[in-house]
Amino acid sequence: MSHQLISLSSDLKQLRDEGYEIEVNSGYLIIHHIPYVNRNQEIKYGKLISELTLNSNTQTAVPSTHVINFYGEHPCHKDGSIIVQIQHASVTQTLAEGVIINHSFSNKPPGGYPNYYEKVKRYAEMISAPAKSLDKNVTEKTFKVIPDGETDSVFQYLDTSSSRANINRLNLKYKGLKIAIIGLGGTGAYVLDLLAKTPVQEIHLFDGDEFLQHNAFRSPGAASNEQLEQRLKKANYYADMYTKMRKHIISHNYYLDKQNFWKLDNMDYVFICVDKNSVRSDIVNYLLDIKIPFIDVGLGVNVVDDFLIGTVRVTTGTPTKSDHLFNRISREDSDNNEYSTNIQIADLNCLNAVLAIIKWKKMVGFYQDLEEEHHCSYSLNVAQLINEDLTA
Repeated sequence: MSHQLISLSSDLKQLRDEGYEIEVNSGYLIIHHIPYVNRNQEIKYGKLISELTLNSNTQTAVPSTHVINFYGEHPCHKDGSIIVQIQHASVTQTLAEGVIINHSFSNKPPGGYPNYYEKVKRYAEMISAPAKSLDKNVTEKTFKVIPDGETDSVFQYLDTSSSRANINRLNLKYKGLKIAIIGLGGTGAYVLDLLAKTPVQEIHLFDGDEFLQHNAFRSPGAASNEQLEQRLKKANYYADMYTKMRKHIISHNYYLDKQNFWKLDNMDYVFICVDKNSVRSDIVNYLLDIKIPFIDVGLGVNVVDDFLIGTVRVTTGTPTKSDHLFNRISREDSDNNEYSTNIQIADLNCLNAVLAIIKWKKMVGFYQDLEEEHHCSYSLNVAQLINEDLTA
C-alpha cells in the first residue's frame, strides 16, 4: 500500500528518486538517515516525521501544516549551538507503534509548503548543512529502500485521520481484538459503521434477515434500487459495504441460537442488538458463562398525544459485574416491555449505537472512564441522560 502511494504521488516519488530514505507508516511520512550535529559537535543521524494528508489512497494533498517532527537530539550548528531558527517544541512522544518523536520544528515559507517534496527537502537541508560542512561525505540521500510498514493494516487505505489527530498510539489498544455484532437492524448497523473505523482485527456480523426496503430508511449509507432488488442477507450486504474500507469483516448470514452460540467463544467483546428478549436473554446467559464482556442495546419509542417519546438504553455486562443485568434487561417477549415497541428512527438508532460504542471504547481504555457505569439511558422528551450501576 505505501509503496503504491510513493510511486503514484509525484512529490513522494521525487523524494525517493533523489535518494531519500522515505517510509509511510501509520499515516506518517518518515524520512530516515538525516545527518545532523549534536551539542558535542558529533555527527549523528535522525528521522524527520511529518503528518501525511492525502487526497486518495494513491495521491498526496498539500501538507496540512508547515511543522515537522524529529527523532534524535536537537540539531545544532557545527559549533554545537542549537539551530534556533527552526526551534519549536521538545517533547518525547510515541505517535504510533515504532513512531517516536523528540522534537518538532517550525519553518514556514510564504504561502506554506506546496507539497511534501518541498517540505522535506527544506528541513533536511537546514538540519544536515552543519554536518556536511564538517564532513563532505555525509548525505541524507542513500537510495536505500525501506520496507512497507503498512502490510499488516486492517484498512484498505491509510488511516491518516488518526495520524492527523496524533492518536495512533491509543489505537494500539484495539490491536488484535475480535468483535461480534449480533443483529444488524437499525442500531446494529450503526454500531458496525462506527466500529469499522477502528483498527480491531476482526468484525463478525450475525443476522439471518434480508436487507429490505424499510431497512434502508434506518441504516447508514444509501442503498440503491438494484441492491434492494437483490434481497441480500443483511450480514452479506453490510460486509460487502464495509469491506471497501477495511479487511476482516466476516459475514454469518444466519441467526444465533443455543446450537451455534459457540461461534462467540473466541470473541473479545460482543454487541447484542436484537429485538427479541427471549433471544437476548439466552445470549446474555451464554456470554456470562464463558466470561466474555458484552454491551446490550435497547430502544423504545411510543406515540403519546401526537408526539413521539422514548428511551434509549445501553447495558453492559462483564465477568466482574453482572448483578444488575436482569433488572435492566427483560427476559421474556412482551408487548408491555418499554423496549419491545418496534418504532425505529434512524437518529435514535444512531444515538443508541454511539452510546454503545463510547462505552465499549471506555472498556478498551481508549476513553477515560471515571464512573464505570454499566447502565446508561437517555429519555427523549426530557433530554435526560442517566448513568447507573456504577463500579467506581
